Amino acid sequence: MSGAIDARPRVGYFYAGRNTSDLLGDILRGITVGDIKSRPIMIREHTSVYDAIVTLFLEDVGTLFVVDESGLLQGVVSRKDFIKIALGGANLNKIPVGVIMTRLPSLHMITEEETMLDVARRIMEYEVDSLPVVRLTEEKNFKVVGRVTKTNLARLLVELAEGR
Repeated sequence: MSGAIDARPRVGYFYAGRNTSDLLGDILRGITVGDIKSRPIMIREHTSVYDAIVTLFLEDVGTLFVVDESGLLQGVVSRKDFIKIALGGANLNKIPVGVIMTRLPSLHMITEEETMLDVARRIMEYEVDSLPVVRLTEEKNFKVVGRVTKTNLARLLVELAEGR
């Protein structure tokens, strides 16, 4: 069933030539972002940095997605962005998140159809904690429909190891 061992009549069982890394790659290529995405935590561009930090801690996440009224992606703000602005001694109640966020087109995004192997590669390549899951609208904008984090990837590996 796993592909590592095969059987033939009168020959018996034999090694099929596939190693475990090939098998794991096949499994990860078969699982899509849509299968494991989690709920995105979104805020608006005019939200104060202070309120965004409160949201970050209340939701227990490391990244917030900044969207407009239609849920279209405008930017991303992370713990690192908050630390940089807080260390500068600025009044966090008066500065909107739009000032410190990373904006399009500098964002890295994924779609629900992409495989988990693609996502793992991107998270490593871009050295980010999470990626927004988006759908392309008819107007060529990006609607946020989820997120994939390092925790999602770790949870998937644990579930695969436990046979779930």
